[in-house]
Amino acid sequence: MAGRGARRRLVLTALDWPRVAAALAVRRVQWPTACRIVPTRHPSVYLYDRVADAADFEALYALEAMTNDRVRDETGAVQLVAPEDRLYGPGSGPIMAAFTHVNPAGSRFSDGAYGMFYAARDRATAVAETAHHHARFLAATREGPMHLPMRLYHVAVDTRAHDLRADGAVPEAVYAPDDYGASRALGRVLKAHGAAAVVYRSVRRRGGQCVGLFRPRGAKSCVHAAVLLYAWDGTGFSDIYEKLDA
Repeated sequence: MAGRGARRRLVLTALDWPRVAAALAVRRVQWPTACRIVPTRHPSVYLYDRVADAADFEALYALEAMTNDRVRDETGAVQLVAPEDRLYGPGSGPIMAAFTHVNPAGSRFSDGAYGMFYAARDRATAVAETAHHHARFLAATREGPMHLPMRLYHVAVDTRAHDLRADGAVPEAVYAPDDYGASRALGRVLKAHGAAAVVYRSVRRRGGQCVGLFRPRGAKSCVHAAVLLYAWDGTGFSDIYEKLDA
């Protein structure tokens, strides 16, 4: 069995990813109200308000940075985005943040060397995608029951994207639930060749669709839509609901 696994990894490594990328159809994706969900707090509380001394601040800062690296600063590493690709003005901040605050752990189409902006075509898909990843993190850190606040954004997506949705468009390994080796290999090639985005089937919700932008200018008008509370019971999310102001 070990030999079979080694042969499979060798086959994936040896795939001609430039040829796979070149064979993909490129289509315009226009989703006027795509959905993106990220961690947040409601109401907003500054980090300095929550600690008593410098030692507490350093410890809390380290914890915060693991789950929300935007706490480090507001603008992030803007040099990671080419000047011609940068967005400014209302609704641009949450989009730019995805590229200037890079998650070193990576994502499905990035190994952590560059940022990407991910969004789902509908709210249910965005919830399914984020619930999966945050549940894994909370289980790994053995968190007790809690409510995880998340911010839902609506964003207008209009971009030319390499289309991975059709059956057989890419090797099935690109859609592996928990192994991102193949999808990251494809992502590196697409980014290196100037691709703007990928559009693909959701791995977490059957029938759902997602888009991943390699450059910010495929999205605009990213506005706050709701605060969601993910109810963690110690083993999984027992409920997900919208928080309403009293």
